[in-house]
Amino acid sequence: MPDSDYRLDDRWAVVTGSTRGIGKAIALELAAAGANVVVHGRNREAAEEVCTAIRQLKRQAEAAVTDLADADDRRQLASDLWQRRPIDIWVNNAGVDVLTGDGVEQSFAEKFEQLWNVDVLGTIELAREIGGRMKERGHGAIINIGWDQAESGMEGDSGEMFVVTKGGIMNFTRSLAKSLAPAVRVNCIAPGWIRTAWGADASDYWQGRAKGESLLARWGEVEDIAHVARFLASDAASFVNGQVIAVNGGRR
Repeated sequence: MPDSDYRLDDRWAVVTGSTRGIGKAIALELAAAGANVVVHGRNREAAEEVCTAIRQLKRQAEAAVTDLADADDRRQLASDLWQRRPIDIWVNNAGVDVLTGDGVEQSFAEKFEQLWNVDVLGTIELAREIGGRMKERGHGAIINIGWDQAESGMEGDSGEMFVVTKGGIMNFTRSLAKSLAPAVRVNCIAPGWIRTAWGADASDYWQGRAKGESLLARWGEVEDIAHVARFLASDAASFVNGQVIAVNGGRR
């Protein structure tokens, strides 16, 4: 397959939740492949920092600041961005952090409500809003983010929350791909143990568990997810649709 099939030159991509972690890595990877990128987040300064890094790659970048917990704001974001120019690639990465910071002290119900509003409803509504416009235009690629253990389950509060929210996203992906075919491809990446902010400071127990549950005996890095996102966004994945792709080094 020619290298050009992996290029994204002059396409416009939106990556929600792209001021840090996996989202930031995806935004930079798409830009490195030639895409212009809308960097979304809740903090303008952080979004502008990522935009600066993208411009250093000689690509266009734009910051979009909004809280995806609000349904009206979600619809407005989709409408505003599409009116400025058609979007070729949309990555639904934004999610609530309930594992670090203030979120740790919240109750199960509080955490779950936030995850449902942002991770699930945010993904579903944005994918439908943008997907419908892409279908009318005749092409596009949507990428959602799931979780590799959503179909097998994991013990504890976090496992119970994420199996519902991320599992919902994964199954929604399969259905939306059928709704938007053949014009729009919709796929989902299901990360395993990825060394984000939580992973970097995890206890020895979780460090050992993350490495021990992967056949490659290591943490995944945010770049591992970004590389797959680039593939799914590109013409190299033109016959990949309705798939949930686990990126976890192989689970034991």
